[in-house]
Amino acid sequence: MCQLLGMNSNQPADLRFSFAGFAERGGRTGEHKDGWGIAFHTRRGVRLFRDERASIASPLAEQMKQRRIKASNVVAHIRKATQGRVTQENCHPFTRTLWGRTWSFAHNGDLKGFYPDTGLYDVEGDTDSERAFCHLLSGLAERFSVQPNRRALYVAVAELAAEIAVYGTFNFLLSDGDTLFAHCSTHLHYVSRAYPFAQASLVDCEHSIDLSRHNGPDDRMVVIATQPLTSDETWHGFVPGELKMFADGHAIEVASLARQAHERHGAACACAA
Repeated sequence: MCQLLGMNSNQPADLRFSFAGFAERGGRTGEHKDGWGIAFHTRRGVRLFRDERASIASPLAEQMKQRRIKASNVVAHIRKATQGRVTQENCHPFTRTLWGRTWSFAHNGDLKGFYPDTGLYDVEGDTDSERAFCHLLSGLAERFSVQPNRRALYVAVAELAAEIAVYGTFNFLLSDGDTLFAHCSTHLHYVSRAYPFAQASLVDCEHSIDLSRHNGPDDRMVVIATQPLTSDETWHGFVPGELKMFADGHAIEVASLARQAHERHGAACACAA
């Protein structure tokens, strides 16, 4: 299976440290040698980098370890091909536009016999992953003419993910640049990083960082990975079948969104009276 890496933060953040360990899984500490890619959601839009070479043998991946690109949402992927050729167009993440925003998507898994109507979107490669992404976005477009609130969006993504997961393993990351969705079929983990920041050591290579030297007291972020990237932080495992939503550097509870909406509605009614 492939490997996923994602990040959501309340301020544009640098993912070079986590990516350095993640890239090792593309041929050195893991068998995933069929390409890699990373999408940075920055204030200027999405910057997408993909290469069909293994990440440990890719000059572009080596550049990504050095380039200081700051983003509030990042979706990255290392591929082990189950469906589709080893070509750049089959490398994740994939990007498409919906409601005037660029979305990025990466998938870990295998969907057997999944050939849906992709609706508004053309599929450029020949992977089940890209078909799933196009189908999912088309499903959102059919439900909403404009981008809905986060609670409604979460419910819709959860419904569509459940429908697709019937066909096989469907671990994925999905982001519109503000919100990051993470769905688990088998394995997915996340770690929260906030003040007071501490030391972190990668498990895939000998590299450590003092996060307090690079982050301020108001900075907050979440890093998601198929398997934990560090040995000295508390990583939380997803429950199979679970969809989590992250925004502003922390997990958003759908129940709290519903409660906030109810409270706003009640306050509006009281004022009107």
